[in-house]
Amino acid sequence: MRTVRFVALGDSLTEGVGDPVGGAWRGWAALLAGGLAEEHVEFTNLAVSGAQTREVLEVQTPAGLALKPDIVSVVIGVNDTLRCTFDIHAVAERLDEVYAAFTGQGATLLTACLPDPGSMLGLPASLARPLARRQRAVNRVVHALSDRYGAIHLHAAEEDWITHRAMWSADRLHPGEQGHRQLALRFHTLLRQADRAGGPPPSPEPQFPAPTRSASLLWLATAGSAWIARRCTDLLPQLLRLAADEMRHRARGTSARLDLRAAAAVSAALAAVSISDPEAA
Repeated sequence: MRTVRFVALGDSLTEGVGDPVGGAWRGWAALLAGGLAEEHVEFTNLAVSGAQTREVLEVQTPAGLALKPDIVSVVIGVNDTLRCTFDIHAVAERLDEVYAAFTGQGATLLTACLPDPGSMLGLPASLARPLARRQRAVNRVVHALSDRYGAIHLHAAEEDWITHRAMWSADRLHPGEQGHRQLALRFHTLLRQADRAGGPPPSPEPQFPAPTRSASLLWLATAGSAWIARRCTDLLPQLLRLAADEMRHRARGTSARLDLRAAAAVSAALAAVSISDPEAA
């Protein structure tokens, strides 16, 4: 029987953060791997916490291509939105190159759009809106490129289950075990419909009890506060500028300009990668 090779690229979401098993992270990709075939599945997780599209293109993609996967997942972009260096043109160019490399090798590509971090963290509106606008931009790019390369795409940003608190870990940014299981189950359904999954679907039922409230508070007081401090050093100055711009436009009644500006940037980014597409040319 032929071996199915599955390689996962991305950041902490794909690494499995929020789903600890045996002192390590498991996550949705590992749960999905078991359902790709009845037997003989080789799974390699190249995802690294904190990775951005640049790391996926420059580090993870060469390693993944060397493994010649039958199925490859590329779920990335949230960390790009959380940096002062955010550039939707660069995000589009990198994802276009990554998708082209794997589909050019014959791999089935898995992608997903994701909810914005501001709403998941419950940030004030003036801070959450700029992050939401950035994530919508990334999702629009992922949607368009997924369609271009025939990816199996999961609309995770639009699923009802993401609003259920039980699906999320203490940090409110990463799924807990139940959330990771839902991602794996939904990807498996899409793969089954495309006749690309021959094994049993992952179970939606959690294997371990959800973290207690005290455990969640402990995480926020220790590792969580350290995470926030690291992000604030890089993102907070620009985020405050974005929030000030947001409030200024709201006071003038011109908030729609910010959305139009973001939409124009996405359109320009997609037009630029279309020009470089041999088929489009």
